[in-house]
Amino acid sequence: MTLIPADFTPLDPGLNHVPGTVARVHLMGICGTAMAALAALLSGQGIEVRGSDAGAYPPVSDFLSAREIPVFDGYGAGNLAWGPDLVVVGNVIRRDNPEVLALAMAKTPFVSMPTALSHFFVADAVSLVVCGTHGKTTTASILASALDHAGLDPGFMIGGIVRGFEANYRLGAGPHRVLEGDEYDTAFFDKGPKFPHYRPQMAILTSVEFDHADIFADFAAVRAVFSRLAVIIPPDGILVVNHDDAAAVEIASRAGGEVISYGFGAGADWRITGICPTPAGMTFVLCGPDREIPLTVPMPGAYNAANAAAVAVLLVRLGLDDGEIAAGIAAFAGVKRRQEVRGEENGIMVIDDFAHHPTAVAATLAGLREHYPGRRLIAVFEARSNTSRRRLFQSRFVAAFDAADLVCVREPEPLRGIATDELFSAADLVCDLKRRGIAACYFDSPAAIVAFLRTGAVAGDVIAVLSNGGFDDIHAHILSMLRRR
Repeated sequence: MTLIPADFTPLDPGLNHVPGTVARVHLMGICGTAMAALAALLSGQGIEVRGSDAGAYPPVSDFLSAREIPVFDGYGAGNLAWGPDLVVVGNVIRRDNPEVLALAMAKTPFVSMPTALSHFFVADAVSLVVCGTHGKTTTASILASALDHAGLDPGFMIGGIVRGFEANYRLGAGPHRVLEGDEYDTAFFDKGPKFPHYRPQMAILTSVEFDHADIFADFAAVRAVFSRLAVIIPPDGILVVNHDDAAAVEIASRAGGEVISYGFGAGADWRITGICPTPAGMTFVLCGPDREIPLTVPMPGAYNAANAAAVAVLLVRLGLDDGEIAAGIAAFAGVKRRQEVRGEENGIMVIDDFAHHPTAVAATLAGLREHYPGRRLIAVFEARSNTSRRRLFQSRFVAAFDAADLVCVREPEPLRGIATDELFSAADLVCDLKRRGIAACYFDSPAAIVAFLRTGAVAGDVIAVLSNGGFDDIHAHILSMLRRR
């Protein structure tokens, strides 16, 4: 029996490039958020685009249909019969996918999504890349929105739907491209992170923590990946770093370009001071080497002040004046699934948030507690990511819910191939929360949580649903129940 090496690919490395002339592009795994946005960007440039996926369903299927981009249902050799000049292989595609085998036989040039994005979208523009374990989506969204508010018409590709644009991408006619720089691997034939492909001239590094246990063995591996960001900053480039994150600061010290820090602690080049909550969010003053910039942020939470501060520092270096910076940040309309108010029924508010890492859960709940004083805060939590469904953060999650009055925890679907004693336990978390003095309840399904809230939620409550997955659309079910109640 012959063993196939784990890094084997039937694809010819010599064909891993964008050919000189491209009129037709096929995307494998087109229904991913980033891949669908790439398809729309390519189509907007006059390229004929088609794609394939294991299952096309709303909202992505509607998104692609509205742009007249055909999608083949499932993977197979026939999907490439239309003769594309280039195939973009999404990172959900495995090396044994039948369409990969057909691609190898066809000898068609192929690239990863980040490579395609770099070639067709970044090109010679000024690349502004936001990286970090936490806050990438919000920070990149504030940056794109502020540049647009200043009339600079940026292009962007972000991992969330940016309010005001109602999209996660934009072609843009201005000189800047804003990209969310993901540290996750690129493709089965490129196991490195995505952000080096974007060739950042200026970058923001928000934080560095352990995450993505499915691809990183330990924190040292995470640090090594982010270190690649520092070394690719050009000599005339800039890396803006969170001064309050020791790992991020250490990594930034290796940058070839200028390093500028922001944060709450003494010693930051730009220091966040005087945070004051407001009904819409908060105000603070960003104190720099030669001036102070008063800022209003339409979101609660100290971490959002830090996100806005990072953007303000970068905008200063891009030449915007203080008034333009303040106006652009104040006008930010938010991002879907980041403290997104889904609705309020009978005095009970339902909020959706992407938080799934203990650090993000703690920061999100602390921000909501500050923003809604006097209201009972109910956290509804689903461990959904590959990392959170492991026992790695079991003990850290206990302290993450301190700002909540009541915690509802769903038992997640177990990860395949992981021993039971290595899996996250919702039941154990509930027991530990109770020992900590926090009211907590265990549930085996979203329907059970909705049933509990039918009698358990009262007027004045704020229900924060925390998950990086769909959570069976529990937000809509809760609101529907409250309307009928």
